Amino acid sequence: MMTDNSQALPKGFVRLSGSQQEIADKLGPLAGLVGTWRGNKGWNMIAVPSNLGEIKSFKLLIQNYSETITFTPIGAPVPNRGGEDMQFITGLMYDLTITDNATEGVLHLENGMWLYMADVQKQPDRRDDLFEVVTPEHFYTIARQASIPHGDVVVALGDAVTSTGTPVIPPVEGHPIDFGTPPLRGYLDQYTHTAFPPAQFDTRDPNAALRSAIEGQNIGNVTTITVDTLVKGGAIVNIPFVQQTVDPTRFVSTYWIEDVTLADGTKFKQLQYSQQADLNFIPKFSGLPGTIMWPHINVNTLRKQN
Repeated sequence: MMTDNSQALPKGFVRLSGSQQEIADKLGPLAGLVGTWRGNKGWNMIAVPSNLGEIKSFKLLIQNYSETITFTPIGAPVPNRGGEDMQFITGLMYDLTITDNATEGVLHLENGMWLYMADVQKQPDRRDDLFEVVTPEHFYTIARQASIPHGDVVVALGDAVTSTGTPVIPPVEGHPIDFGTPPLRGYLDQYTHTAFPPAQFDTRDPNAALRSAIEGQNIGNVTTITVDTLVKGGAIVNIPFVQQTVDPTRFVSTYWIEDVTLADGTKFKQLQYSQQADLNFIPKFSGLPGTIMWPHINVNTLRKQN
């Protein structure tokens, strides 16, 4: 005989999924991501180790890609119990696929979660009345958890802000800097002699592709979400091969969720992102300490499909 023991559990132990509207209300700034997004304006730029004889060198890879991302709500808040306080996490599961526009081959697969962590309350089993909302010292309200088949897992923390009008998308430095004087003349020529003209993809500023994609658009509400393992907290864990060869030390990602209205009245949701992983290999030249940091940058502009 089965019995219902739910009444014997402390408040917060029973997790029931609410309606779609109730779920969206608890997702905070992540609510605008729910659904499937597609875009074919993506760019991937990564330098990888590729020695020239005895000279430690690199090979630069640049690819124009298409992408599909699907974000699905977790459904019910997940409690973290901390003694006096309790944190209720809501969020989204996501998976994405990236294919090369030239070859249609798969370039990248990834899955993970975006978490909204702002709901902290007094632990209910210490009180007889309702939950009491706590105002803790500042902590970051957003986390991105990413699992990548290269053998990397990332947790990056951050926050979200809202605005109206065309977002300010800052430049991002795509070239390695602070590396000394290399033994080969034209050491960085791969960055200036590519298969893509700068007007199409600028290796010096990959974010120019994002600004170009929204040029002339009428953009209303914008939610900007930024996570950064170095500045805001988190970690990158790698398998030994990756750790030993490129030593990723930072992951930073910014999402812009935009409401767009075209001149003919057509309205749609648009997602833009810029993200960078700092890869570190090849000792700096001229006796400088440390290794060269090579920015691995991805940018794309996508539209919501449903």
